[in-house]
Amino acid sequence: MNKIQSSSSIVMFGNESYKNLIQYIEENNISKLFILVDSNTLTNCLPVFKSKFKSNILFEVIQISSGEIFKNIETSSKVWNELLLYGADRKSLLINLGGGMVSDLGGFVASTYKRGIRFINIPTTILSMVDASVGGKTGVDFGSLKNVIGVFSNPEMVLIDDDYLKTLPKREWKCGLAEVIKYGFIADIKLWNEIRDYKTLDNSNINKLIHASVSIKNEIVKADFYEKNLRKVLNFGHTIGHAFESYFLDKKNSLNHGEAIAIGMVVELFISHKMYHFPIIMVDELKEFVHHFYGKINADEKEINDIIMLLSHDKKNELGKLMFVLLEKSEYPIIDCEVSHELILEGINYYLN
Repeated sequence: MNKIQSSSSIVMFGNESYKNLIQYIEENNISKLFILVDSNTLTNCLPVFKSKFKSNILFEVIQISSGEIFKNIETSSKVWNELLLYGADRKSLLINLGGGMVSDLGGFVASTYKRGIRFINIPTTILSMVDASVGGKTGVDFGSLKNVIGVFSNPEMVLIDDDYLKTLPKREWKCGLAEVIKYGFIADIKLWNEIRDYKTLDNSNINKLIHASVSIKNEIVKADFYEKNLRKVLNFGHTIGHAFESYFLDKKNSLNHGEAIAIGMVVELFISHKMYHFPIIMVDELKEFVHHFYGKINADEKEINDIIMLLSHDKKNELGKLMFVLLEKSEYPIIDCEVSHELILEGINYYLN
């Protein structure tokens, strides 16, 4: 597949990208090379990387625990300490080999260690390929609040290799598709139509969805890197979604990011119908798909109120107002929409019923 060039980094696809990686390391006089993995990618993905990284360049492996619950300052401190222990200097390079958690935390660690060292992302999940690894957002959670500590910082390069997807459990495949559905509603409805009509999902039909999603995000990010205006459209589904994800983070029945964003899109599309007359038939269609594809969670009145309370901490809020991305129609998102508590509650109940 064709590479995608952003303003300050490049997204490479397939086996040829490893040659570009080796060339980059050699041409930039990298002093020390580090590979950040979690406990899952250590076992499932590092062997794939080693088999394709055909070079005598030595590297150190830094391992962290897997799971969103470990995307925090404590884990960041562990990685900073490891870098110090191995003598990492400002000419060092950190490669983040993993899903969105590894990309987010690894990028944050690299961007803050000695005021910034270079990093490269090699995403290993659909979610991280289409979202977390590109766009320059890095960060960690703070308590139960999602991504409130972080910086904008671009990787030098992103390598996308679908061989890593062969290691994924079915739940992670579904998780990543939620972000692709988001791109469909905000920018290219054909993506949603294709996913909706799929009978099976495998590597043969996922590559074009990944490339299309990265292309959409890249164009938006190039126009508005620091999320002052246009880039906010990428938050469709995330205001409600992050609140659900945060609430269930340390629960036995925790939600992964994609499952939470799927819920958020249903709720926010319903609110779009109420405020901007988005076609209810498409809202119902999405809800039916999400219930069938991701399963439906249950929440009682107290849990719903606790979830709504978490919205007050959303980093997209302005002047104490809850700000949403809503849709007037497919491919026509509206940013900075203030939504009432009553309408949010109605939207959540619509999803639940």
